Amino acid sequence: MEGKMNDSDIHDIIRILKKDVRKWDIPAVGQVAERTKDPFKVLISCILSLRTKDVTTAEASRRLFSLANTPEDILKISIEKIERAIFPVGFYRIKARNIREMCRTLKESYNSRVPDTIDELLKLKGVGRKTANLVVTVGYGKDGICVDTHVHRISNRWGYISTKTPEKSEVALREKLPRRYWKIYNDLLVTFGQNLCKPVSPLCSQCNIARYCGRKGVKRSR
Repeated sequence: MEGKMNDSDIHDIIRILKKDVRKWDIPAVGQVAERTKDPFKVLISCILSLRTKDVTTAEASRRLFSLANTPEDILKISIEKIERAIFPVGFYRIKARNIREMCRTLKESYNSRVPDTIDELLKLKGVGRKTANLVVTVGYGKDGICVDTHVHRISNRWGYISTKTPEKSEVALREKLPRRYWKIYNDLLVTFGQNLCKPVSPLCSQCNIARYCGRKGVKRSR
C-alpha cells in the first residue's frame, strides 16, 4: 500500500532511520572517517568506493593505507603498486592514476592538505560533487549534501523530491531538506538503501517508514 509523504514528515523519517540503521554497518567511507578522523583518507576511500561494494572498498583502503597514507607517501610508490593494492575496485587502473595525480596537486597546490570546500575539491582529478560533498561532511564535519544513487533513488521513491539525476537531487534537497540533517542524510540513506530499501524488490513489509513512502517507481516489493 502506497503512503503519501508530506514535507514535514521528514522529521519523523529521520528520527526512525537514526534508530533503525544502528543494526547495520555504516558505509565504508564513514567507517574510515570514524576510525582515522583524516580528510585525506576519507577522500581516497571515497574515490575507491565509486562503483564498488563496501567490503571491497574497505579492504582496498586498508591495503593502500598500509603502504602510504599521505600525499607525499603515495607519490613515492608506483602506479602499478597502487593498482595492486586497490584491485579489484571498479576501474582500478583509472583510479590509481587519478589518485597519483590528485596527490601531486595536493602537494604542489595545497601544501598536502585536502581542501575543505566543494569548489576547491572539484579541482582535483577524479573528484565529482558526490565525493566533494562527502569529504566536506564526513571529513570536515561541515554542511553539505552528498547524493549518491541511494540518496537519489530513495528521496524520489518517498516522493520527497521529484528529480531525474543525482545532480538535480542535490539542488532540490538543498532547497528543502532542513539544514540540521544535511551531514547525516547520506549515511542514513546509504545504509538504509543497502540493507532494506533496495533498488529492486525493496523489503517494504519490514520498513518502519512505509506509511510515509509514495513507493514511486516500485514495481515489486517484499
